[in-house]
Amino acid sequence: MKLLEGKTAIITGASRGIGKGIAQVFAAHGANVAFTYSSSVDAANELEKELNALGVKAKGYQSNAADFQQAQDLAAEVLKEFGSIDVLINNAGITKDNLLMRISEEDFDKVIEVNLKSVFNMTKAVQRTMLKQRKGSIINMSSVVGVKGNAGQTNYAASKAGIIGFSKSVALELGSRNIRSNVIAPGFIETEMTGKLAEDVVKSWREAIPLKRGGTPEDVANVCVFLASDMSAYITGQVLNVDGGMLT
Repeated sequence: MKLLEGKTAIITGASRGIGKGIAQVFAAHGANVAFTYSSSVDAANELEKELNALGVKAKGYQSNAADFQQAQDLAAEVLKEFGSIDVLINNAGITKDNLLMRISEEDFDKVIEVNLKSVFNMTKAVQRTMLKQRKGSIINMSSVVGVKGNAGQTNYAASKAGIIGFSKSVALELGSRNIRSNVIAPGFIETEMTGKLAEDVVKSWREAIPLKRGGTPEDVANVCVFLASDMSAYITGQVLNVDGGMLT
């Protein structure tokens, strides 16, 4: 059963990692996928081909969600190309970790801009279309760090906690128009980025998780499918921790 048949989703930051996993699972569930990437042109072209081969319509856009005008232009292009915008997944994000005493103003501002302001930009960009359609699902990617904080990540934690407050407010504002806004807070998800970590570090992280393993991009993608589909029609303003029990 294809849960997203006929729906069009915008996924930001999807050329690799969690975003790529979401795009692949969405296409497998019948969704048409418009995805953004910042610099990985080859990876984006590969993904576009792979998704189109599944019989859905898919297109990659080189676009910076942290830029207000680029977000507006992207939403307009996607609407023109695909005819509707049913789902928005704000997944684009960066880290610039450091202890507070060493973090620069520039590194603080950049993380807030890419991780948090992009969510405002993209939500504002799709809002009018979703209001006209009188339906839509907005899914914002936070982190367990945004829920509980983490030493050495004040900028990242602030951006991810901000996403939670923003999403809950959007849920209250747009609920009467059948537009839902929810948050996913992933824990330790194993991607290309974590592949660069030392094996003993990864092992100790896995052992600290009740389910005794790191998550996969597909674990996060499956929850996105649920929140994007009509199966979650009565769920809005919620934060789902996808963390193997980390925050239990």
